[in-house]
Amino acid sequence: MKKYKIAIVGATGLVGRTALKVLEEKNLPNLEYTLFCSSKSAGTKLNFLGKEYIVQELKENSFDENFNFAIFSAGAETSKHFAPIAASKGCIVIDNSSAFRMDDEIPLIVPEVNFSDIFTHKNIIANPNCSTIQAVVALKPLDDNFKIKRIIYSTYQAVSGAGKLGLQDLENGIKQNNKPLLKFSHPIYDNCLPQIDTFLINRYTKEEMKLINETRKILGHPNLPITATAVRVPVSNCHGESINIEFEKSFDLKDIISVLKNAPSIIIKDDLQNSIYPIAEIANGHDEVFVGRIRKDYSIKNGLNLWVVADNLRKGAASNAIQIMEKLIESEA
Repeated sequence: MKKYKIAIVGATGLVGRTALKVLEEKNLPNLEYTLFCSSKSAGTKLNFLGKEYIVQELKENSFDENFNFAIFSAGAETSKHFAPIAASKGCIVIDNSSAFRMDDEIPLIVPEVNFSDIFTHKNIIANPNCSTIQAVVALKPLDDNFKIKRIIYSTYQAVSGAGKLGLQDLENGIKQNNKPLLKFSHPIYDNCLPQIDTFLINRYTKEEMKLINETRKILGHPNLPITATAVRVPVSNCHGESINIEFEKSFDLKDIISVLKNAPSIIIKDDLQNSIYPIAEIANGHDEVFVGRIRKDYSIKNGLNLWVVADNLRKGAASNAIQIMEKLIESEA
């Protein structure tokens, strides 16, 4: 069996460490790993797969070692600089940053949704934004069956999506130690902040426009009407999303539920009499997308409301990237 050399770039960050955890759980055969980070974290020792790894500084010659795959989780600027270098050496880069997502030449992939698009890659594959990934896993089977006409997103996003500093701001707030904010413009503890990333000239945030544009690209509907409001909430991990959908076709609710139940990577939690619906506590540590509060929107024709929750560090980032790599390896077999 062929052996594969894998580079994990950004191994010391939240997503990088989550990727290592997921890879340990999967314990995939015939893979050899090298861990990379910035100069600031170089020399960090990490226990991974039963051995101690020393994380190496990422340099321009780092990809001279004939890597087969590289999973990048080190931010857009690092990806813009180093991903093309890795790709030029024959390494297939799966990038978690926003650097390449809207590049027409680079596929934006969620394996359960549009894996067939991957084969246009030129050694760089983009991993979508965390909030987009969980949404399209639920939306794709519904679009296939009922044809989506319009989407309204309202997201409730955990602080882990803002990285270590975001989590530290929440922890400092819980402790009420009055330490200066490290990430957010306002205290996240006991607050909901209707700003994720910077504001744009159209008064939307970058996060909201990522949701809009990435959904269109992944579903293959470049002109689909979509609007979004993205809110940071004082939850450590797992994003929640209220998704309002208008369909072209009429539907029975039982058919919606049946379609979702039979779709890959979806778990239905929708027992209203027992207050069972998706929450962060249920989704945390899992790779599936949890869907509940499934109900008609009676304010419009063919309207539907969903509540969707997923682990943003796993399915929203690390696990999705690893699933892409797994499927590529399988396709070579």
